[in-house]
Amino acid sequence: MHDKIRAAFGEIHAEEELKNRTRAYIAQQMSARRKPSGRMRLIPALACCLFVLLAGWGGHHIYFSPYSIISIDVNPSLELGINRFDKVISVEGYNDDGAALANAVDVKYLDYAQALTRILESDAVAPYTSGDAAISIAVFGSDQEKNNEMLSQVEACTAGYRNAHCYADDMDTAAAAHAAGLSCGKYRAYLALQALDPAVTPEDIQGMTMREIRDRIADLSGNSASAQAQETDLSSGGGHHGSISGSRKGKRHHAYGQ
Repeated sequence: MHDKIRAAFGEIHAEEELKNRTRAYIAQQMSARRKPSGRMRLIPALACCLFVLLAGWGGHHIYFSPYSIISIDVNPSLELGINRFDKVISVEGYNDDGAALANAVDVKYLDYAQALTRILESDAVAPYTSGDAAISIAVFGSDQEKNNEMLSQVEACTAGYRNAHCYADDMDTAAAAHAAGLSCGKYRAYLALQALDPAVTPEDIQGMTMREIRDRIADLSGNSASAQAQETDLSSGGGHHGSISGSRKGKRHHAYGQ
């Protein structure tokens, strides 16, 4: 009798143990299904990394892409590449003096107004600005409103300089200038001189100072006042142009293509 009772209780314990193992197995399987595999967990991480890389590359590309150009021509011919945040991202000389000036002044990543002031006050440019040298500073860009804004800043930077001529033009003119191997500002002077002397070449212009170019225009036109006027009025369209002469009295602005 006692043996039968023990056997009956043994079966009950065995069934409970089986049930417990079964429950544990089912819970384990359900948990495994809910957890993503290692590969599935890797996909969001890779997507996040890709987004960060693309965002970083896009920001880098925007920052280091030139949006405007400021061309500075005295005898040194120098161009500043300006990004859309008004920072100087490149400095390039277009003649020997310009290359030397580019190496002498540290203006990269400055605001363009600060950079222009530093260049005009540099030892390399001071001999020209202190005399009667003609100073040409031009803004080139595709956004006319931005050109006007920058031109105003450039004129403010040159307020204390005699014989400074400031104007703005579009990127088509800049592209033509670079194709001719000239800075943007000197190219405009070349067009003015070529209108009077069709035989003149970009190579002839390359070694001339802005004062020499202006004097040559004045000689050919027979009117010293027309040298600056002709350079100002030569426009391929779409720009805002300002000129400064003497003590900046009688400043003129011309709008083209409006």
